[in-house]
Amino acid sequence: MSSEQPRTSNAATGSLKHDHAHDEHEHTHAHEGHGDGGHGHTHGLVDRSIVRSREGVKAVALSLLVLGLAAVGQLLVFVLTHSVALLADLIHNFGDALTAVPLGIAFFLRSVRGEKLAGLAVVLAIFISACVALYETILRFIHPHALTHLWVLAAAGVIGFVGNELAAQIRLRAGRRLGSAAMTADGNHARVDGFVSLGVVGSAIVVGLGAQIADPIIGLVITLAILKITWDSWNTVRAATIDLDYVEEH
Repeated sequence: MSSEQPRTSNAATGSLKHDHAHDEHEHTHAHEGHGDGGHGHTHGLVDRSIVRSREGVKAVALSLLVLGLAAVGQLLVFVLTHSVALLADLIHNFGDALTAVPLGIAFFLRSVRGEKLAGLAVVLAIFISACVALYETILRFIHPHALTHLWVLAAAGVIGFVGNELAAQIRLRAGRRLGSAAMTADGNHARVDGFVSLGVVGSAIVVGLGAQIADPIIGLVITLAILKITWDSWNTVRAATIDLDYVEEH
């Protein structure tokens, strides 16, 4: 009887130890599961940065395509009309399209520094296009040129407006969703450019009424508008903070 009691006690103790070990085993698995959850959360952050990268590249590529098509259409019209107002807008639209290249590279590389530099590249490209447009405008003041194909010229202005507005909507939506100051600045820039393109339409109308001097004057106004966009874009990009994991939920 007494010999059975230690055995019973030992069996009970063994059972408790087994249960305790089993509990520890389950607890360990629970912690491992929690670790996996944490690890999964880490992967979630990486995935969000990848999502941001892909959406940024997609928005840049699409807006580049739209602006490129608009610029090519305007180039064909310029060959026919030789309008300096159209040339100023055309140069800017080509520059606008090229700013998508460093911005797309920055999103592809998922680099904070790269995106910041891309934003500054956008500002620099806008400023250079303003300088070139100003130079061409001054030349046209010195050497006036009669405009022809006014209806075609007006159509080119409409092409510029539609192309820039579509690109602006693409970039602004992506800028808000991805928290990208560079994308937002480029979107605002494209939207204002759309209205600047309407200046080309105004040039065709006014010249059609007999005021040839209106073409370089409107070209000058467009140039000043580009410089204003340069300043606004610089302030936006300079003050921006970038979060590579930020993707706004729908």
